[in-house]
Amino acid sequence: MLGRLAVAVCVVGVLGFSPTLYAWGAAMGRTYTSASVPVRDVALVFGAEVLPNKTPSNFLKARLDIAYELWQTGKVKVILVSGDNGDVHYNEPDVMRNYLLAKGVPGTKVVADYAGFDTYDSCVRAVRIFGVTSATLVTQGYHLPRALATCRTVGLDAVGVGDETMKSASPDTWSNGALREIPAGVKMAYDLVSRRQPILGDRETAIDTALGR
Repeated sequence: MLGRLAVAVCVVGVLGFSPTLYAWGAAMGRTYTSASVPVRDVALVFGAEVLPNKTPSNFLKARLDIAYELWQTGKVKVILVSGDNGDVHYNEPDVMRNYLLAKGVPGTKVVADYAGFDTYDSCVRAVRIFGVTSATLVTQGYHLPRALATCRTVGLDAVGVGDETMKSASPDTWSNGALREIPAGVKMAYDLVSRRQPILGDRETAIDTALGR
């Protein structure tokens, strides 16, 4: 009985961890620093918590600061901010956009995706709604492999820059986020295999316009 239980636990463990291994494999050779990342037209910044006073949390601010640096140094031309806007009182994309505008990025160079409710949705919508074929993904380092794996699997040629500053600034929150990547990887596998359709809609041309297409 104990032998069968041990085997069952091992099987569940392997199946649960396999998506994480897939994500790590998809990210190999695709992660860079802000200085070393190759030039891409678009930076895709994934949403995270915003505060009640409508400012970005420290984790989100760290992502946005990387995106700003990429734009300022000519590594990207347009920034696509994708996040949760599922509640009238909660709006990640507008907070992200306003933060970048306040830092000096022109309004025409920051495009908001209001239906990026999770990583999969953001990746699919970047391709199908905004016409993005190549991008630099910006998020925390522990999230970057899953983001890269997801975007690459749905047809987006992606590289990434991951924030590592919050690892020392907020170690407990960082550790919790890293641990959540295991169940999040299982959800990623389901989304990719099932080809779940996120909220879509009409084709958006703001990125095309910003790039002069």
